[in-house]
Amino acid sequence: MEYSDKELLEQFANEGTRNYAFNLIVKKYQEKIYWHVRRMVVDHDDADDLVQDIFVKVWKSLEGFREDAKLYTWMYRIATNECITFLNKKKKRLFIPLVDVEAQLSKKMEHDPLFDGDKIQLKLQQAILTLPEKQRVVFHLKYYDEMKYEDMSEVLGTSVGALKASYHHAVKKIEDYFKGL
Repeated sequence: MEYSDKELLEQFANEGTRNYAFNLIVKKYQEKIYWHVRRMVVDHDDADDLVQDIFVKVWKSLEGFREDAKLYTWMYRIATNECITFLNKKKKRLFIPLVDVEAQLSKKMEHDPLFDGDKIQLKLQQAILTLPEKQRVVFHLKYYDEMKYEDMSEVLGTSVGALKASYHHAVKKIEDYFKGL
């Protein structure tokens, strides 16, 4: 039986069913969160570690969740922020610009035994890595997660109009990337 987010949150609020409810939340959202994170950080091991960190953060913060947003958009916001923080730390730790981190991720993807896409999928992923950070996040949420602009607005704290523009620019840059091949 699949519980609604409202039911899960009610169970989480009850001390006796809190752990059970959280396990159900993890089960419901773990795969979606993993793929969102994986597309942003590329590496499977990094994504696995981040997903664990994200769910720890969700556990610690869920009691204070005000329900003025949807549960999944709130969790996506946490996941997105964690990914951005991770990539920025990676950039600083390696003392290289973010574009070089993206080039490194692109190379890593080519040799990743867990990447099961064809050459076109690989090229799409490499094209996405050339996008500015915000456009990349918007593209992932719209293209892969099929998230509505209104939900993206909750996740990213940006207006729907700005998100539509970011997605349009991202698509145009990806098209240009493929024209240049």
